[in-house]
Amino acid sequence: MSEYYKPLPKPSPTSRPFWEAAKRHELTIQRCGACRDYIYYPRPRCPKCFSDQLSWERVSGRGKVYSYTVVRRASSRMFADAPYVLAIVELAEGPRMTTNVVAPPEQVRVEMPVQVFFDDVTPQVTLVKFKPA
Repeated sequence: MSEYYKPLPKPSPTSRPFWEAAKRHELTIQRCGACRDYIYYPRPRCPKCFSDQLSWERVSGRGKVYSYTVVRRASSRMFADAPYVLAIVELAEGPRMTTNVVAPPEQVRVEMPVQVFFDDVTPQVTLVKFKPA
């Protein structure tokens, strides 16, 4: 593993279960016990019904590209690996996640099926990304 130079997530008490699951190569998101909606990004209350009865559930890791852009010009030296695809992926369970789709930019399309994969960028941190299904 080469030295990782990009910013790393700083888990909060609310988001820590997401990052711990990613480290185990599992995609988990919150689900409301009251209205049963899946929720992403991690938060202390359901944005639909305001319940605090949230639990973490493992999800399929399948989805589709909802929207994307190709970053061709690095915003800083940390992102000098441009071009890369920054996307919003709609999970099969419903929520949308901002993430990277790791594929040649010219191959990415809206509605393209994708699947999760886990990028172990440091011994302590694993990032959640997607690739073509």
